[in-house]
Amino acid sequence: MGLFDKIRGEFIDIIEWIDDSRHTLVWRFPRYQNEIKNGAKLIVRPGQVAIFVSEGKLADVFEAGTYELTTANLPILTTLKGWKYGFNSPFKAEVYFFSLRPVLDLKWGTPNPIMLRDAEFGPIRIRAFGSYVLKAADPKALLTEIVGTNAAVSTEEVTELIRSIIVESLTDLLGSSQIAALDMASNYRKLADELKKKVQERIDDEYGLELQQLMIVNISLPDEVEKALDLRTKMNVIGDMGRFQQYQMGESMVAAANSPAGGGAAEGMGLGIGLAMANRMTPLGNPGPPMTAPPPPPPPAVWHVANQGQTLGPYSIQQMVEAIGRAELQATSMVWTAGMSDWQPASKVPSLAGYFQAPPPPPKP
Repeated sequence: MGLFDKIRGEFIDIIEWIDDSRHTLVWRFPRYQNEIKNGAKLIVRPGQVAIFVSEGKLADVFEAGTYELTTANLPILTTLKGWKYGFNSPFKAEVYFFSLRPVLDLKWGTPNPIMLRDAEFGPIRIRAFGSYVLKAADPKALLTEIVGTNAAVSTEEVTELIRSIIVESLTDLLGSSQIAALDMASNYRKLADELKKKVQERIDDEYGLELQQLMIVNISLPDEVEKALDLRTKMNVIGDMGRFQQYQMGESMVAAANSPAGGGAAEGMGLGIGLAMANRMTPLGNPGPPMTAPPPPPPPAVWHVANQGQTLGPYSIQQMVEAIGRAELQATSMVWTAGMSDWQPASKVPSLAGYFQAPPPPPKP
């Protein structure tokens, strides 16, 4: 290599960014120790913006197009460098390219459940996840707040920040919206629009980013709450406690038959179920011999609770006692069971009244 070839290699003639990645927001032109010569060509492709930085100070901004770098189109850099009559010698400056194309299909989600107080279920924990579309809106703010001296900034470096802002804003939104847990699915669009506004208010001015779209894909309840809802749905669909018990008996038969360790236990269960079915079918056929076995115990009492014009239940006496212990069933709650002429406050029912009595004071030392 000759001397003139070596000198030409130290000068930069063309400055451009050929972006083959959809997830790079900012890229710094690798100048190293080379200098940009007078009349060098700057190529800014559609969807890009180029910013010159001189000694840590923002200089000229170039949108899409092809430019020949002279004093005429570098007015701010000319002032910073003190060029009064143009420049003929090469100069040093940082050149940052910004991608203005939206980055699609970015994911967000709640790393931990969000605690809420629901009108129907009380304190509950929910999780949520979705997707969003991000775009660089203000290159100067993005360069100042996030880029700094980095050679490149990818979406992975800012998604953690955006996800944290989304989750924080979602927590505030759900706490103030007072939407019931069972009604959230019908309000995904409304919640997503309000959440997008809250997040955009924070990232627009501070970081120079634009949240073009935000979607809520799912808001889910804990597994134990979903199982309880499934059981409640089954009971409501069946509508009759006797039929529900028959349904559970059938489920137990299937589970015993499929159990690899069924053996004698499965046979005994089948014998007991067969006797129960035979007793049910006897009145329809010929009467059998008189039974010497004692009569079966009476079925347990089934309770119902009135709540805001709706009837909840059926519940067993054990479930009613547990509800009293959790203060979910009050002394003034209206209850009913078979044999009662009308609804009565729980404290007036003899079988429940004892559970509302105040505990005795502690003994004196």
